[in-house]
Amino acid sequence: MTETSAGSLQPLNPTIFVEAELAGKSLLAQLVGFHIPAPTAATLHDAEAYLINLCLTPRPLDARASYRDHWGPHRYDRLGDIFLVPPGEWLHIKGGSVRQASLTCRLDRAAVDDLFGRALEWSGERLTKTLDITSARVRALLFRITEETRHPGFASARLIDLLSGELAIELGRFCLEVTEKPVTGGLASWRLRLIDERLSESPTAPSLEELAALCNISVRQLTRGFKVSRGCSMRDYAEQRRMEFAKRLLASGESVKTIAFTMGFASPSSFTFAFRRAVGISPTHFRQRHRVPGEAADENGPK
Repeated sequence: MTETSAGSLQPLNPTIFVEAELAGKSLLAQLVGFHIPAPTAATLHDAEAYLINLCLTPRPLDARASYRDHWGPHRYDRLGDIFLVPPGEWLHIKGGSVRQASLTCRLDRAAVDDLFGRALEWSGERLTKTLDITSARVRALLFRITEETRHPGFASARLIDLLSGELAIELGRFCLEVTEKPVTGGLASWRLRLIDERLSESPTAPSLEELAALCNISVRQLTRGFKVSRGCSMRDYAEQRRMEFAKRLLASGESVKTIAFTMGFASPSSFTFAFRRAVGISPTHFRQRHRVPGEAADENGPK
């Protein structure tokens, strides 16, 4: 068993690369590569800090996590690209073998709790939402921290302090939105998991009729409930998940040409246009930016 500041990994020791690190007054950011050779389990816990993880390579589809102290030993929910472990909580993670790159952040609890004047209470709904933080503002801040950690510049320590303050505010807002969000009208969590799993299986988006049948509800219930639960249309979400599928293929080393035709695009250029529109960068740039730490960049690899 390998003990780390964030928890333990078993039964086989993974290879962990810390490519870069940047510390501020309340935030420690690290770019970490994980080479895990076999199915394994991890426990994340920190009594005095929020642990935040942004998966820079696509999160493996079989990555699951559980707050056993609250949910019991058998419930495991899917991990999103961004998850958070509150101070004092124990998060149990399991998954298969993987080569993965992540930004990991340790944010002092006072940076968030001081915004509320007290320690936050973590209800079952809040804990569920920590496994898949969908806030675009949180995501943008974490990518900015990633870039600064990888390529620090003038006054990096000062900048990381400013970014950590913004991150604390956005995480606080995210928690408040969970509390204030209507508890009726959305889809049950098991239906959302079925939809996510179906969308992750294939680059071809299923029809609304197929998804409604999968969830055993009408198309109207599906579209209305999904919009309440996820805050976007099913169509936009399906396209987002499609690009996540493309990211996984890029991370696995597939060429842009192969991915384009696999996903049904007429040409590599049309795929590149769609990917840039959805992700903000080209497929080639994405592959370079999200390589696993510890691996040499292959400038002559597939484009």
